[in-house]
Amino acid sequence: TGWTYNCFLFIFFFFLFFLQANSSPPNFKHHVTEQSRLSDRMSRRLTRTYQLYSRTSGKHVQVLANKRVNANGDDGAVHAKLEVETDSFGSRIRIKGVKTGYYICMNKRGKLIGKRKGRGKDCIFTEIVLENNYTALQNAKYEGWFMAFTRKGRPRKASKTKQHQREAHFMKRLPRGSSVFKSYSSAISFPSENR
Repeated sequence: TGWTYNCFLFIFFFFLFFLQANSSPPNFKHHVTEQSRLSDRMSRRLTRTYQLYSRTSGKHVQVLANKRVNANGDDGAVHAKLEVETDSFGSRIRIKGVKTGYYICMNKRGKLIGKRKGRGKDCIFTEIVLENNYTALQNAKYEGWFMAFTRKGRPRKASKTKQHQREAHFMKRLPRGSSVFKSYSSAISFPSENR
């Protein structure tokens, strides 16, 4: 019985070792991709305020009171100040004009419009950081359609855009007069030195 028991243990552990050696490691890239497609309603939203500089127009994206979106805003213009909030686990965001309160959305014809409520997938964009340090913004509902502007700052029809085109490249910039440390200076207290 001792010999049979030892053979059984040897076969059992060999089988476990064989299973572990042949199983593939967990695919974290697949997990991140799957989680990025879902809207995260549980986590706290990260909100940032900045401007989006358009590579083609040389101006900033702005959301106007008439619900129009263009890239003709000057540095520090009130309509060019954008509030960007995270939507999910990955790099999905919602973009809202601070002054107007309208979210930048995309309709089924590929036109950029402003909406009061930005909960739909048409108002969610995926940030894609490019090799040239610019950012491309792909719509979550209409995959393959990017936010893009002409040289005159007019929105381009999204169905005719690609990630590598200059018209779809943006750079994040702080509004004029903003400081990176302004929001942290009140939260950090330095001990007084009494010597």
